[in-house]
Amino acid sequence: MELILALILLLVVAAFVMAPLRHRPEPADPGQARDSALAELEAQKEAKYREIRDTELDRATGKLSDDEFGRQDAELRNDALEILDQIDRTRKRDDAGEPH
Repeated sequence: MELILALILLLVVAAFVMAPLRHRPEPADPGQARDSALAELEAQKEAKYREIRDTELDRATGKLSDDEFGRQDAELRNDALEILDQIDRTRKRDDAGEPH
């Protein structure tokens, strides 16, 4: 009986502690949501730029052949362009005052 009560108490505490992790509250201010979306896109852009630089370093150190580098570089740069397009679209919507 004590074991069951201890398990129930453990589950209740775990649920209470994990509740903030399951639900991220939406910002009340639309401007804050926009800023958050742009910040996320900027972080993605910087991460993609790092991947491109790492790939260039791998090629320079001989870890990647020219063919492998060409494929990876093209894919990473296409991904980066898509992120840049998303940033541009988000900023244009913001400038026009349109909702996301």
